[in-house]
Amino acid sequence: MSNELLADGWGVLERAVELRRQGKEFVLATVVWREGPSSGQHGSRAIVTPSGETFGWIGGACAEPVLIREALQALEERVPHLLAIGSAEHFGDLPSGTTAIAIACQSDGAMQIFIEPIIPVPELVVVGRSPMARTLCRLASDLDWNTQLIDGPEFSTEALSSRSLVVIATQGHGDEGVIESALAGTPAYLGVVASSKRSEALMGYLADRNVSQDLLDSIRMPIGLDLGKTTHREVAVAVLAELVKIRPFLKPARDRELLTERTAEVVDPVCGMTVNADKSSHPLKVDGETYYFCCLGCRSQYESEAVATDFAGGATC
Repeated sequence: MSNELLADGWGVLERAVELRRQGKEFVLATVVWREGPSSGQHGSRAIVTPSGETFGWIGGACAEPVLIREALQALEERVPHLLAIGSAEHFGDLPSGTTAIAIACQSDGAMQIFIEPIIPVPELVVVGRSPMARTLCRLASDLDWNTQLIDGPEFSTEALSSRSLVVIATQGHGDEGVIESALAGTPAYLGVVASSKRSEALMGYLADRNVSQDLLDSIRMPIGLDLGKTTHREVAVAVLAELVKIRPFLKPARDRELLTERTAEVVDPVCGMTVNADKSSHPLKVDGETYYFCCLGCRSQYESEAVATDFAGGATC
């Protein structure tokens, strides 16, 4: 766990509140059941960040890598779930949807951990001064979203964060410059209110300005569910409906990078547990191949068996 160890569950909850106020994504993990010898206790809690950093205490060396892996998966999928880890004979009848991972830990205990991804309230930035733009901000505020309404000439990247959902509704009043500025702010989402014909013209302009294809593909234009012929205020409903629809799949740009920068995973040859292929997993090189282990006990057992095998082979010769 992190060097900044939080000794009790209340300390973890205080950190969770702090991260929530900062608009950070994280996973809150809580031990809801345990049996047999286990370092995790009922009510033990830990926080897992998108980078895999942990705060708090759930369990020892066997449980930690499994928890981190499952927490990052839950954060990516935006879905909470129950995780059962430990000696399989302790599992019994598990609730439907439980992820069960049997590990051969020396403690021979088992735990059930509730893994809950905490997703911040959306940050909506609407650029424009039309009735549609004002209606969109009002509707989003009713959903308790954080909203900003900014006139086109006053817009700058200082208004954006990596979590911002940006809707450009300048509708012909300096669209091009606002879009370029918004792209420079690397928001989580960028959509433009425009007709199909206007959208084609704007895309052509951006391409002529050497905007990369990846950035062009990231722009949703025209934005909004197709509701047919609508009024300006009804367009706001269509735009908000699309934002609500895609929101579960959006991640801040930095978090997307972190989730794709995961360390490769391999199987501990002794207990069969999945571990990270890095220095934290007690690497051991045997006959030119590197093996990784959940704990020093597994590493020592494998090393002893490898030495015994080499000795027997030498004796036969």
